[in-house]
Amino acid sequence: MTIDSVRGAPGDPGPAEPELVQLLTPEGQRVEHPDYPLELGADEVRALYRDLVTVRRIDLEAVALTRQGELGIWASLLGQEAAQIGSGRALGEHDMVFPTYREHGVAWCRDVDPLNLLGLFRGVNHGGWDPAKYGFHLYTIVIGSQTLHATGYAMGIQRDGVLGTPSAGATIAYFGDGATSQGDVNESFVFASVFNAPIVFFCQNNQWAISEPLEKQTRIPLYRRAQGYGFPGVRVDGNDVFACLAVTRKALEAARTGQGPTFIEAYTYRMGAHTTTDDPTRYRLKAEEEAWKLKDPIERVKAYLVRGDLADSAFFEEVEADAKAMARELRAACLALPDPEPLSIFENVYAEPHPLMTEEQEQFAAYLASFEEASR
Repeated sequence: MTIDSVRGAPGDPGPAEPELVQLLTPEGQRVEHPDYPLELGADEVRALYRDLVTVRRIDLEAVALTRQGELGIWASLLGQEAAQIGSGRALGEHDMVFPTYREHGVAWCRDVDPLNLLGLFRGVNHGGWDPAKYGFHLYTIVIGSQTLHATGYAMGIQRDGVLGTPSAGATIAYFGDGATSQGDVNESFVFASVFNAPIVFFCQNNQWAISEPLEKQTRIPLYRRAQGYGFPGVRVDGNDVFACLAVTRKALEAARTGQGPTFIEAYTYRMGAHTTTDDPTRYRLKAEEEAWKLKDPIERVKAYLVRGDLADSAFFEEVEADAKAMARELRAACLALPDPEPLSIFENVYAEPHPLMTEEQEQFAAYLASFEEASR
């Protein structure tokens, strides 16, 4: 394959169907790949389906809460559920996740309470979960910076001397296609490669870096960048939960056994807005969204279950009912979250008193007191 056949001529959108690892077609047909064998029982497939439906329902509820003024902002994962659930369910006990601000599905796989995510975007906490307990770091807003954190953590694992043992863990860093243009991400590739760090770089290529299309980020497929840094890269169908599970599982195992980093490009699509402050109708075509609806990650698993007589209508109705019930409970719990005391924003910023912080705290306290005086 030539470079031109990959990237196309200027103005050419490129191949309609990119080369990628796929184990489940959009029509729900199971296919095999020689490098990524995967055996799943009926119960395991049904569990994956339940995960997909549940995290989509959580996401939709969060979007609705934002529209109603109950959350300040929300970064939707709509369309990216398979990439997150597949990779999330590949994680082991000792692995550590370094997310962006959109990995709600991975958080679900790590047993992080969705209410903590809503609290963060409601502005009443800083995340509220213990990263060490859940193997899931706090959300990172600064684009790409978590890749350096993840690489440093992985180098620490390496120096612990546990690679290749039952207690070995790896790190996985999530980021989007736009983040690949950030210096932090490329620096992390250098460190990970040179030090053979036990890390998986998981790029959810959802085609749009806010309003910038993929062709503004690269002229070759993103996964091929790994070759230039000296470690393997693979592109996987990001709407195929089976393939994402198998590919991530293999990459994590390679990292845990001292084989170094892997770059995974999950080729998917952001069906919603970048965040709830974004309007995607201003920069992309409706026809593009309609084409990707035919590759919906949930519908293809449902088709697989129906095709193989692995689930009946009662199962699908139960999953939907359970997801709706969870959403109702989550909404009620979110609305009941107490607002923190305004001055608590100054707590736990520095270990010791800081003159500038003390001055700002006093100014803010005086500002708040002015409202009390005005109301008398």
